Amino acid sequence: MAASLFLAMLAKSGILNPVDAYISDALYQQPVAVDGNIVIIAMDEKAIARYGLYQDWNREKIAETISFLSKSDDCRPAAIGIDILYSAERAGGADSSLVHAAEDYGNVVTACAAAFDTGFVEKGDGFVHDSFRMISCEEPFEELKAVTSQGHINAMLDTDGVLRHHLLYFALPDGTIVPSMALAIALKYDESLKMPAVSSQGFWYLSYSKEPGDFEAISIADVLDGSVPPEYFDGKIVLIGPMASGLQDSYITSIDHASQMYGVEYQANAIAALLEGRFKQEVDGNQQFTALFFILFFSCLLFWRGNLKLSTSLWLLVSCGWILFGKSMYEHGLIFHILYVPLGMTVLYIGSVAAHAVQESRKRRQITRTFERYVAPEIVKKLLGSDADALKLGGKSCKIAVLFVDIRGFTAMSEKLQAETVVEILNQYLTLISDCILNHGGTLDKYVGDAAMAFWGAPLPQEDYVMNAARAAMDMVSGARKLSERLEQQYRQSLAFGIGIHVGKAVVGNIGSPKRMDYTAIGDTVNTAARLEANAPGGTIYISRKTADALKGRIMATPLANPPELKGKSKGFEVLTLDRIL
Repeated sequence: MAASLFLAMLAKSGILNPVDAYISDALYQQPVAVDGNIVIIAMDEKAIARYGLYQDWNREKIAETISFLSKSDDCRPAAIGIDILYSAERAGGADSSLVHAAEDYGNVVTACAAAFDTGFVEKGDGFVHDSFRMISCEEPFEELKAVTSQGHINAMLDTDGVLRHHLLYFALPDGTIVPSMALAIALKYDESLKMPAVSSQGFWYLSYSKEPGDFEAISIADVLDGSVPPEYFDGKIVLIGPMASGLQDSYITSIDHASQMYGVEYQANAIAALLEGRFKQEVDGNQQFTALFFILFFSCLLFWRGNLKLSTSLWLLVSCGWILFGKSMYEHGLIFHILYVPLGMTVLYIGSVAAHAVQESRKRRQITRTFERYVAPEIVKKLLGSDADALKLGGKSCKIAVLFVDIRGFTAMSEKLQAETVVEILNQYLTLISDCILNHGGTLDKYVGDAAMAFWGAPLPQEDYVMNAARAAMDMVSGARKLSERLEQQYRQSLAFGIGIHVGKAVVGNIGSPKRMDYTAIGDTVNTAARLEANAPGGTIYISRKTADALKGRIMATPLANPPELKGKSKGFEVLTLDRIL
């Protein structure tokens, strides 16, 4: 839960917003086909090359262009937008010719622009902080303003310097609403235009139609020299604006981060989106972050409880599904943060993989510590390579061969020798039987004084577990003879082993308390093997009939004429001596 909450709060902090916006732009903003009802007349390098410095001719040439486009009442554009701010008057006749041309046409939108800052504004009886406070507004000079409509040309960049939103309108200090140039022109083209939902400050997420250079743009030089007839512009929206690199009217937009878009192209995109009703609304941030938290929280639970395959499938499903969901919702007019869910899922997935790896490493160490004392190293390796279901360390019923071994006469011998000598002899004996057990793939269960218990067939199944137990027993008898010879020479003491083997089902696992447990086997099979060993004379291996049958044809065994009565067994329980392995 803490990880999910932290990731949700990290997303809410806005630190990742630039990256999210960049990825969202790539997914959401794609060129679309639009009606060819918007044409740009460009003040471009061609016009500058022909007419000279832009500042010297633009008012005069724009006036000529408006007159050219509207010289016939039967053939004229639906609206003309001039994407240039003419706030100052100039000497000469250029201003008056521009005013007369706009007045004669009667459907011209000219530019204004506001300047914004943060600060305190008066509200009621006090002042409040306003992060979007208007400090000035430049409008066309009075004569031009009187004969045209106005629309602002403010391009409001996001914090990462990308133009994603369109300021649809703002209010002047006197309460007058100033629409954007795009909105003013779109309303002239279609008075029944529906308005998109905007933020409290009037911003609207702009869905671009075209990339830089895709809108039809005709040089003003080609218009004025008659290369394009005025009939071509009949009924269309005409935007006149600078499209030359040196005029400093270009921006990085969300549809193309590599190339800058001229301001007049940006206006054309806004007009197209308004006319076609491509209105996108950003979903409330708090709702998105709440949804993000719950998605990550429940995914985290599944990551923690599931295996790697399930976690990987969940990670890919939710991450890719969210991207597809975001794209689908965008087509339906809703904008979601596209990065946060896949990023959060990836962080949690990597974290869960790392946690599982740590757990697995800890488990491997635990298994190693648990079993390396009991079983041969090759079995430990197999255990580490097996999955959790193969272990089931809580206890399971399985078929095993159990062996008990004990020194005959050890108590009497220990009373005759010094304690140090007894320990030395005992250590030699225990080393011998441990080697015999581990060399034949057995599990050394425990030492009980001078006795030991081992079993075969667990913790991993073995193909020939009964024979392995028999071979270990034969090696113990052979080793005991050699050890006895050495002890006879050193201490004038001899020893012999009594061994018992039985085969059957037993419960094998970690048995005990959480603080102290042993990996062992319990059940009647274990008890029977212990009683066989208790009755076996020194140098003798007692086996049950069940053990002998399991090794039939592979051993020589002699049934006892007068078998001992084993506690808990009927009188007919058959006991044999294992003589040799064929």
